[in-house]
Amino acid sequence: MRRSKQGALAALAVVLTLSSTACSSGADNASKKEGGSDGDKPTKIVFLTPGDNAAMGIKPGDRIVAEINKRLNIDLEVKFVPENGYEKINVAMATGDLPDIVTINYPSPSLNQWIDEGLLLPINDYLPLMPTVKEKIEKNLQWTAVNGKYYGYPFIEERANTTIAFRADWLDALGLKPPQTLDEFHQALKDVTTKDPDKNGKNDTYGLTAQKSTGFNGSFNFVFYAYGMPHGDWVLDSAGKVVPIFEHPAFKQGVQYLRKLWDEKLIDPEFLLNDTQQREQKFYQGKVGFMSAPLFRHVNRLETSLQKINPNGKLGYSAPPAGPDGKRGMNSNPKNGLFTGITKQAKNPEKAAKLIEFMLSKEGRSLLELGMEGVHYTKQGDKIVYNEEERAKDGFAANGWAHPLAWGSLVWPLTENYLPQTEPQADRAKESVDIATKNMVPNLIHSTTVEEIEMGGVLGELMNQYYIEMITGKRDIDTGLTDLSKKWRDQGGNKVLDAVNKAYQAQGKK
Repeated sequence: MRRSKQGALAALAVVLTLSSTACSSGADNASKKEGGSDGDKPTKIVFLTPGDNAAMGIKPGDRIVAEINKRLNIDLEVKFVPENGYEKINVAMATGDLPDIVTINYPSPSLNQWIDEGLLLPINDYLPLMPTVKEKIEKNLQWTAVNGKYYGYPFIEERANTTIAFRADWLDALGLKPPQTLDEFHQALKDVTTKDPDKNGKNDTYGLTAQKSTGFNGSFNFVFYAYGMPHGDWVLDSAGKVVPIFEHPAFKQGVQYLRKLWDEKLIDPEFLLNDTQQREQKFYQGKVGFMSAPLFRHVNRLETSLQKINPNGKLGYSAPPAGPDGKRGMNSNPKNGLFTGITKQAKNPEKAAKLIEFMLSKEGRSLLELGMEGVHYTKQGDKIVYNEEERAKDGFAANGWAHPLAWGSLVWPLTENYLPQTEPQADRAKESVDIATKNMVPNLIHSTTVEEIEMGGVLGELMNQYYIEMITGKRDIDTGLTDLSKKWRDQGGNKVLDAVNKAYQAQGKK
């Protein structure tokens, strides 16, 4: 539904109050001397993006923005909305006063509409100026083309950081090793629940917790992969047709396994009420022994938080348990992420393309992550010495973390495997990523169809409702799966299946 232009302008005012703009009084002169091969007046570039909530704002006189201006001969203005504030970006675009560059969630109805209405420019002709972008697209993202055209850079994470986390001190106290199979996992949950691992003399622990967003691709997905679920999005039936994952035998086996854990009271009964913070608090407070958790830069934070409550607490992590046939998996390869494109009103599309390239290039990453040598950091051999006082002046996050422009538009720290040298337990953090990434599960179909985007919310809620009711004993598993198949199709699933089967057939012909 389109908003009135008056309403859109009012909402845009909210965006602008949240914006951060940056320029440097010396940027124009420096640009004329050093920036751009043409020596022309710097091109104004407006960049609208959700950025990163953890980042600081950009202040007037920001020296990193001034350096970008000098190197590219531009005059950059960055407008931030809150992370995930895509509705504000949609409203801003609806006014017709378009930025030069915009970042939106991918895939999304908004992006589809912008492409259909010609609001974004194809970047095919600019790819020779964008070698880093070109390499990334041609390596893994060719499927994101629309009728042979790329309308921007789709950032889709290729690494994973979520795996099984556990109280290693509890396993040590119980004489247990990290479970390697579903049977061992079941026994470990039982021991954690019944054998008083914290030695407080109370029956107050559970084996496993999760959080309220749990669905097939939520906190318990590793169970289905252990039983042989081959893909993270769709599966094939015996006739070779694409069908929903809940019609694969591994789904029923996984639900039965989780139902057993629930019936034996090994799962935190409040897991559907937990958000991320509540789930972690239960881990710190000695209420649960295992959880699926994103690790990487959170390794030290989780263990430090645990040890504030229990000085002897230890965080452990491991690959997900294997099933009867030795199969295992934890995360499906994502098909969603962020999308950064150049709008039709870009004053100089070539300069806009060069900015996107710069932000992804080795040169740009060094500037955004470290800053300028001799100003924001110095080197002592291989060691980086961060000048925190100078970095703070330009919005760098504390403890060696990056500039506000570094993350949330084209890349995240996980993508780069980036940790500052100040990060405690960096080796363990990177090890956790290696484990999680090794246990990623492929998708059957590369792309996401328009029908999936339109119907995904309704169909996902229906599937999640049945899934939760089956594992918590509120619905019989066999009849539940039968009913789910019918209702899912009746509520739009048939339309989606028609589209994804066509996409699968087209993919096979490429």
